[in-house]
Amino acid sequence: MSLVTIIHFSGSGHTTKLADSLAHGAASVAGVRSQVLSISGDDIEKGRYKNDAILAHLDASDAIVFGSPTYMGGPAAQFKAFADATAGRWFASGWRDKLAAGFTVSGSPSGDKLNTLHYFFTLAMQHGMIWAGVPETPYNAEGVNRLGSNSGAMGQAGQEPTDVAPNAADKLTAERLGERIGRLALKLKA
Repeated sequence: MSLVTIIHFSGSGHTTKLADSLAHGAASVAGVRSQVLSISGDDIEKGRYKNDAILAHLDASDAIVFGSPTYMGGPAAQFKAFADATAGRWFASGWRDKLAAGFTVSGSPSGDKLNTLHYFFTLAMQHGMIWAGVPETPYNAEGVNRLGSNSGAMGQAGQEPTDVAPNAADKLTAERLGERIGRLALKLKA
């Protein structure tokens, strides 16, 4: 059994919608279990993230998918505090050769989301992880990857309620990425 963990921060619930879609996609692969973990601002003390239980879950995972809304052209401060707290894992090469991917949401079609995905990519590369992106091309009949990102899954949500945004196409993009991560996690574990 492979374990895919989606770790994310969500300011208003939109990013959680994509996290849930990723988890659903990963768990649809036979032999894969998925879990969604949330980064909480309550775990940040004097600017430092501290939650040993969350980090232990990630240590036990075969694949880690990073997620955050894009705020001011990058990941939310809460995600960055979490990322900084992974330095001990980096120093010990604890996440080396784990599979990694990322996803983000912002209010506009671009919204500088690519910067957030590249931040996740850089974090994964520093940890020696193996990155997997979205292989689907945009302009397909299902609307998968409608925002045109192969670096990771993107969603669009402004002030709409979470039952409206991200839309079905963005959630399907995340689900397909989750399926891909699940399949690849099994291959890497074998």
